[in-house]
Amino acid sequence: MQAFTKNAHQMYFLYGSNAHPKQIAARCGRAERIGVARLADHRLAFFGHSGAWDSGEETVTESPGDEVWGVLCRLLIADADRFDGCQGVRTDGCGTYFLLPVTVWNESGEACPALAYKRDFCGNPAFPSRELIEFIAEGAAQQNFPQKHIASLRQTDTRPARYPVPKGELGELRILPSCGGCV
Repeated sequence: MQAFTKNAHQMYFLYGSNAHPKQIAARCGRAERIGVARLADHRLAFFGHSGAWDSGEETVTESPGDEVWGVLCRLLIADADRFDGCQGVRTDGCGTYFLLPVTVWNESGEACPALAYKRDFCGNPAFPSRELIEFIAEGAAQQNFPQKHIASLRQTDTRPARYPVPKGELGELRILPSCGGCV
């Protein structure tokens, strides 16, 4: 059994709103950006409801021939735990999301093992809000994802949010609900 050291780390494939630089900084500014990567044979899909965005919540689903673009990041284990908490990952398996082991392909075409967030129970598809899709597309542009991917995001069927978003606890506007941040 391998003992984790203070500097142990884990690779994460962050996609959707989690790939936006503002969201990465808010959840864990110490994330080390390795570079752009793609998850083959998957697509971005929306299920459930995000109160922060009045939107379906994003996840990846298997879809042969499609791809999801994201950012490959290295997180210290303690920081990964905090990021997981923000995403609703619970060690008892009752969270909204779980960590899915994936292989992504970096810009050099090399395979990289990582963890990605996936909704545990999807249910019926839900439309994302226009505001969430614009946030995701803005982050994709800032991360230098392929233009074809960004254009595809902006073509996603959406609906307008019914209230000002993003909305945090107690009604104040912010990028995401408080989750403790990195120390």
